[in-house]
Amino acid sequence: MGDNGITIRDAHEGDLSAILDIYNYAILNTTAVYSEQPHTLQMRKDWYNDRMKNKFPVFVADTDGEVAGFSSFGHFRAGAGYKYTVEISVYVDGPFRGKGISKLLVQSLIDRAREMNVHAVIAGISADNQISINLHRSLGFEEVAYLKEVGYKFGRWLDLKLFELLLNNTPGIT
Repeated sequence: MGDNGITIRDAHEGDLSAILDIYNYAILNTTAVYSEQPHTLQMRKDWYNDRMKNKFPVFVADTDGEVAGFSSFGHFRAGAGYKYTVEISVYVDGPFRGKGISKLLVQSLIDRAREMNVHAVIAGISADNQISINLHRSLGFEEVAYLKEVGYKFGRWLDLKLFELLLNNTPGIT
């Protein structure tokens, strides 16, 4: 059991409906995702299966059997030279925000990245999302790029900030 009765655990297929609901809320109501069309359950299944195939984590925050949020990481970019770099994402359901769940979910990703010998962890955050920016800074992420007007949603241009956390891993040559 984690903090405040919250357990961070590996997600399973039975969690995908709740994950979909949380993600679609973000699509429809926030600038956390630069997409305007809700995803389908099949899209979430494909996403999950891709994560599992690549041995990437998908975590959920479980509170009394309810999925309160989720996090994951995947490839930052294609190409062998990027294999030690991942990009993370974290989403928390509305009623559970402000309870430290995002921090637990991101910390779980950092811990797993260390175990997987990842060197660089990237977070792309909409410049208007100060809560997420503060969260990532509190975990040691540093702002490394500010991309102006790279997204368009809700009738306006959106800026994207990239944050990076370098881990002390030194991968061997493979």
